[in-house]
Amino acid sequence: MKTRLLLIGAAVAVIALMQPLGAASTQSNVTVSATVAATAKLTLGATTVTFDDKDPDTFSSIAANEGAISIDAKGKTTTGSSITLTLQAADDLLSGSDIIGIGNVTWTASGGGFAAGTMSKSSAVSVGSWTNSGNRSGSVSFALANSWSYATGNYSVTATYTLTAP
Repeated sequence: MKTRLLLIGAAVAVIALMQPLGAASTQSNVTVSATVAATAKLTLGATTVTFDDKDPDTFSSIAANEGAISIDAKGKTTTGSSITLTLQAADDLLSGSDIIGIGNVTWTASGGGFAAGTMSKSSAVSVGSWTNSGNRSGSVSFALANSWSYATGNYSVTATYTLTAP
């Protein structure tokens, strides 16, 4: 009886081990998708630009105290579309009723796709433009044209950068 049980147990084990060889299989597909939306992110190394008073006979242009301001412009857009960075002043430089025309503020730029320009209150001025998604890094250095005709005062204006990724 023990031998018979042992043989039956062995037969069951052999059949169990052989089963995977003849096992059935099936396949099923899975769809993988991702949504990527147009996105823009702008990081500035400084959010103020200041100019000291200097003798116009010695300094025809005054460099901003902040030096070169770093800019990181990141954007996602459709293939072939442009990502743009602009800057526009809200007004002229004002100190009470005294005015320094905003066109007296200019900048130079470094970094691929970044451009030099002159500040404007009437329209946004291009600071950079790139085709396709990506992360662009550069810098701008502001300067103020100096003049004996400026009235004394503390002048200021708000200017707005706009990064657009359509």
